[in-house]
Amino acid sequence: MYHYVVALATIVLLVLAYRRLPVNPTTVALTFLLVVLLLASRWGLTVAITTAVVATLAFNYYFLPPIHTFTIADPQNWIALLAFLTSAIVASRLAERARREALNATRRRKEVERLYSLSQQLLATDNVMELLNSIPHYVRDAFGLKAAAMFLPKRKAVYRTGVDHPELSEEQLESVSGRGELVVDEEQQLCFVPLRIGVRPVGSLGLEGAVLSRETLEAVGSLIAISIERAGAVETLTRAEAARESEKLRSALLDSVTHEFRTPLTSIKASVTTLLSTPQIDSEGQKELLTVIDEETDRLNRLVGEAAEMAQLDAQQVELRRETYAVRQVVEAALEKSKQLLAEREVKLQLPESLPPVRIDLERIAEVLVQLLENAAKYSPPGTPITISAEPAGKMVDLSIADRGPGIDDMEQSL
Repeated sequence: MYHYVVALATIVLLVLAYRRLPVNPTTVALTFLLVVLLLASRWGLTVAITTAVVATLAFNYYFLPPIHTFTIADPQNWIALLAFLTSAIVASRLAERARREALNATRRRKEVERLYSLSQQLLATDNVMELLNSIPHYVRDAFGLKAAAMFLPKRKAVYRTGVDHPELSEEQLESVSGRGELVVDEEQQLCFVPLRIGVRPVGSLGLEGAVLSRETLEAVGSLIAISIERAGAVETLTRAEAARESEKLRSALLDSVTHEFRTPLTSIKASVTTLLSTPQIDSEGQKELLTVIDEETDRLNRLVGEAAEMAQLDAQQVELRRETYAVRQVVEAALEKSKQLLAEREVKLQLPESLPPVRIDLERIAEVLVQLLENAAKYSPPGTPITISAEPAGKMVDLSIADRGPGIDDMEQSL
């Protein structure tokens, strides 16, 4: 109603202005025609045609002789009046068409921009579960919708932006996925899009709050289907790569364990051979060799236990027994297990008394420290000290072991 009032008011103002000015009918007609074109481009065909009819009547009544009557004396004025009315209506239709095409072009441009934004978001996530949960939110935010829902028959699950939108029912989503047909309800502003890779159905997508063009809906469906397939392929590739790396790590650990087994076995074998081949050895020598056998047997037993723990870790059967311990207690447990290896080493402890207690599995953490201490002893020059230090880090404690060795080669750090 507002548009019609403004249009009629414009015609009235022009009539009042031109009645006071010395203008000819041609100028008035062109001005009225210009007003009709502007209104058609601004508010559409209906307002423009109404304005054209009112302008024709005003032009006839006020500017074509005889004035102040709808009678036309000169037949040429009939032709001029009809030409004006026809020109106004035709021009209105052309202006309306141009306006409609401009609006469609703007709408398509915005949809393309939103599709691009959506594609960037879909390609940014490789985690399948995170992507599936995020897709409805991405689509809703990209197109300014009330809600969105996605159904995947392979997973038998529906992913939603919220639970308070019964219009996007699971039954309707499943039906669209099965039929593979686009469904648009303009009255309720609902759209249901099948997700397909070629002709293979992947699922369906439901949108509420706007009616998008068929081209945009099909593009959204294809983008989502491709992103789901891509994320699945990346996840499969990642698992395969992780399996290969796990196999490489298992082989490396097996080689390491084999080497570790040989060291105590060699010491035990040498001690036993010496005892058997040298019967006249004194009691002090026998005691020393038996001590070596005893210590290396304990070490061998520990290695067997570690190998069993590795098998449990690989089978995901490891259980942690966490309790609260002082940091010094953990370090002392590790030093006790490594006392033979560190017999000729100076071990410096930098453990402040203010360290908070830690909740850990004592045996596991002690094993970690033992491995670090053994590496420090093996790969640092003999006689150099090994330093064990700890410091608080928020709610945690940083524990470090430092030696005077060359460190890990840069090439090996990148592996």
